[in-house]
Amino acid sequence: MPYKIAFISLGCAKNLVNTEQMMALCRKAGHVVTGEPEGADVAVLNTCGFIESAKSEAIGHIIELGELKQSGRLKKLLVAGCLTQRYPDDIRAELPEVDGMLGTGSYTDVVSAVEELMGDGRPEYFANIHRTYEDGERMVTTPPYTAYLKIAEGCGNGCAFCVIPKLRGKYRSRSPEAVLAEAERLAASGVKELIVIAQDITRYGLDLAEKATLARLLNELCKLDFHWIRLHYLYPEAITGELIETIASQPKILHYLDIPIQHCNDGILARMRRRNTKAELTELFARLREAMPDVVIRTSLICGLPGEGEAEFEELCGFLRERRLQRVGVFQFSPEEGTLAAAMEDQVDPDTAARRVELVVDLQSRIMDRYNEERLGTVMEVLCEGFDSTEGCYAGRTYADSADIDGRVLFTAAGLVPAGEFVNVRITGVSDGDLTGEIEE
Repeated sequence: MPYKIAFISLGCAKNLVNTEQMMALCRKAGHVVTGEPEGADVAVLNTCGFIESAKSEAIGHIIELGELKQSGRLKKLLVAGCLTQRYPDDIRAELPEVDGMLGTGSYTDVVSAVEELMGDGRPEYFANIHRTYEDGERMVTTPPYTAYLKIAEGCGNGCAFCVIPKLRGKYRSRSPEAVLAEAERLAASGVKELIVIAQDITRYGLDLAEKATLARLLNELCKLDFHWIRLHYLYPEAITGELIETIASQPKILHYLDIPIQHCNDGILARMRRRNTKAELTELFARLREAMPDVVIRTSLICGLPGEGEAEFEELCGFLRERRLQRVGVFQFSPEEGTLAAAMEDQVDPDTAARRVELVVDLQSRIMDRYNEERLGTVMEVLCEGFDSTEGCYAGRTYADSADIDGRVLFTAAGLVPAGEFVNVRITGVSDGDLTGEIEE
């Protein structure tokens, strides 16, 4: 019999793609798929377990769904993803609300797990995390004009602070044929902004018997009917001259590059087991800006890694002032069990690390303000995302703004502007970090 199955996805876009694959499998099996757990037979919670804040968020959702079960408004709870992969014993012992679990190697077992649950079983599927199936159908949940395309799974970089390889397995690229077939389906469905994702897209294809490269894949994607192609995440040491030339020369590829550097001090980078130096990062950013003067660079940073003293932190702040990266996400070091960094000496006091995060956020907000002010008077292409009734105007994004991460453009228009349409907007102001403007007729 068909069951009503509710899906909730936490964490990154890569996790969302796995959720969309599970939704497609359940729909194909004849079940009703929804995003609303109240009144459902089974809620499937796909979790993140990467850092402490993500774990807390996942546990909070489990408790809320448990309360729904207690009140009779939900029958069963199936928890999937990184949290279950990392802490199955703890979940069994401490979270009785959970009726079944899927590890990160077992997303494709969701239909069997649901049927086992509804037969009063307690399914636990933990298949090989290094051999997951990545080419299945998806039930895309993003707006119809934007979709993610995951080109690889896992990670082999082995950063000292990161537990992802233990949760998602070794790096493994999807075949170019499978990636392009999925991209063709997305283009045919009307997707205009394709967001290419993996833990590290720069190493795409290097693990395949028939060696492929990200640059070659992008050239093929550019032949499809997308308007924008956006890239997340490019590891700095693997950005080649061929890749820079491809990004610079292909009009569909946005000059918005998400390059996680984590720090700039050579000693901290070495402790992190990163594969680049401050001089190499400086040279890379200079090369990118020479090839693409309008490039917007996003990065992520960690404050408070063991061994980071005031001098190392000041060096990081100086680097940000000099390089003026337009988009920066900054995180407090989280000593995750099972990582090299958690066992290092010279741990930084958490209050000190938190203060450093605040200082970087403050510094970066001034850099972003300056970037926004430099946009005043210019005309920018904007992807309209619909009318914002709270603001009383339309809202959208420029090439410099990725979905659910960066700012927006709030703009007025004389006529109707459908969501998913590209329009030219003259930038006239800034409001709480967002740009404001009016359609250029």
